Amino acid sequence: MNKIFIVGIGPGGGNDLTPRAERALADADLIVGYTVYINLLGEKFGKKETASTPMREEKERCLICFREARMGRKVALVCGGDAGIYGLASLMYELSKDFPDVELEVIPGITAANAGAALLGAPINNDFCVISLSDLLTPWDKIEKRLEAAAAGDFSIVIYNPSSRKRSGHLAKACAILLKHIEESRPCGYAENIGREGESIKVCTLGELRNTAADMFTTIFIGNSDTVIINGRLVAKRGYKIE
Repeated sequence: MNKIFIVGIGPGGGNDLTPRAERALADADLIVGYTVYINLLGEKFGKKETASTPMREEKERCLICFREARMGRKVALVCGGDAGIYGLASLMYELSKDFPDVELEVIPGITAANAGAALLGAPINNDFCVISLSDLLTPWDKIEKRLEAAAAGDFSIVIYNPSSRKRSGHLAKACAILLKHIEESRPCGYAENIGREGESIKVCTLGELRNTAADMFTTIFIGNSDTVIINGRLVAKRGYKIE
């Protein structure tokens, strides 16, 4: 059976690569992915044959995997973080209808929500949701509804893709929506360049976050009503009685 491994490589390079993911990449004849993700793997897999496509050519990237797998090659498709969280796992399964002779196996990875939360403290230690502000594939009106619902439901919120060159005002717009339901003093935070050079974190309030400059490598954390700052760390309390 021809097979493709869809591999989540974590938010950075090799530091958060799981042993299962590492085995799949080591066994692969071909590693396919967005150039940035292949480069993040570093020298460990530098001798492997690779294939890549630019951003917004994800479908062609997936088709390369199917074509190569049909030729009997061991193929690994790499995605940043987890392939099933804003990654290519779903697209691969959608396309697989035309390739019934190819088996898919998703290998989970550490997503930015997990890795960023660990840096900031424990901001998603209770019910939480993840929302992307990228409107390339999701209409902005739907994103607005999801932000409204998350705030009204008192979830801790993780925001992916908060801003880019073409979407420089999206984070401010999102904060304005959340401020309809949440006080300005609500503890929040963000992590930049998780697992990469320049990694940093910042704890702030929702009011301060509204004026924060962010990019595609920034992950935002909005606290719920039980979130506090302890020793400079963001903590979503579970409700344990400790006194």
